[in-house]
Amino acid sequence: MPNLDIHLFPCLKDNYGVLIRDAESDVTAAIDAPDAAAVEQALQEKGWRLTHIFTTHHHNDHTGGNLALKEQTGCTIVGPRGEAARIPGLDKPVGERDEVQFGQFAVQVLETPGHTLGHISYYIPRASVVFVGDTLFTLGCGRVFEGSYEMMWDSLKKLARLPAKTMIYCGHEYTLSNAKFALIVDPDNVALKRRVAEFEVLRAQGEPTVPTQLSAELDTNPFLRAHSAAIRERLKLGAAADWKVFAELRERKNKA
Repeated sequence: MPNLDIHLFPCLKDNYGVLIRDAESDVTAAIDAPDAAAVEQALQEKGWRLTHIFTTHHHNDHTGGNLALKEQTGCTIVGPRGEAARIPGLDKPVGERDEVQFGQFAVQVLETPGHTLGHISYYIPRASVVFVGDTLFTLGCGRVFEGSYEMMWDSLKKLARLPAKTMIYCGHEYTLSNAKFALIVDPDNVALKRRVAEFEVLRAQGEPTVPTQLSAELDTNPFLRAHSAAIRERLKLGAAADWKVFAELRERKNKA
């Protein structure tokens, strides 16, 4: 079984950069490029050579390093077809059901719009990992800037259908803020309380709360739990469609 090396590192104010590498094939990809200098430093620390950038969406804190890194390394930039004109240096536009070969690994493209209209995620089944940009966070989800709430809910459902063991890498460290809100809307969730206590220790030690496993998010992330009777009762939305429960949760988080 081939091994996918994954290196997570903080950058900018609260972003995470991620490098992935198939050593046997000598290919290395950055999942987004928030800041060229931070990606360069991470590459130097690992002794890796950048060959690809996998871009999730057009926001500058995910694409700001694209052009500088491409000029320095000649890397191939992959990104969402639906935002092709807004991805600096894009070489390979991709969309739903496309597959990108990365060394020995097949990278499946999932369209996950809502945060932006063309947002995509990258799923690598052989490594049981998905890179979700700003669609899903540990105990949270992205703001709905360009799409609709129903669209974002459909994207979250798509991610929720992945195998429960899948590890999720997201683009920001927002977990303690997300945890505070989750405890308001789902205060009796024992698994949530346990995770929040663990995350508080991690953050006090300067450690990341990313990656997170999908199974844990399904149990504790309110934005994946629109079906929860307890959450519905608290929101007084007992018979509402799931996406409307999600919309109410996201609206409340926006104002929290």
